[in-house]
Amino acid sequence: MEDRFACAQACADCARSSALRASMMDPGGPKKRESARRSGILCAEVCEATCHVLSRQPAQDERTVRAQVEWCRDVCLECAEAFDGCPGAEAAARKCRDCAQACEDFIATLG
Repeated sequence: MEDRFACAQACADCARSSALRASMMDPGGPKKRESARRSGILCAEVCEATCHVLSRQPAQDERTVRAQVEWCRDVCLECAEAFDGCPGAEAAARKCRDCAQACEDFIATLG
């Protein structure tokens, strides 16, 4: 249960950080920034959805939980890569990587 909470907390932190970073990027700006902005928005949405899944009762279908957490991990890693090279996005990229690691740790506890 502790791993579930740690993963949910990392997802919440990543969602806030990604949404904030995405909102600071200029829509329609240079290609790299626009890609990072879109990735940040998606990451925030997926992390928030993952928080909701993890906060439900433990009697959930394990396959569904695993799929959601794996998706979150993958999106977070993609977002971190998109944020790399964007000035001022280092902290957001780190939050994404922290979340991906928390997801990976939680997946390891599943049967």
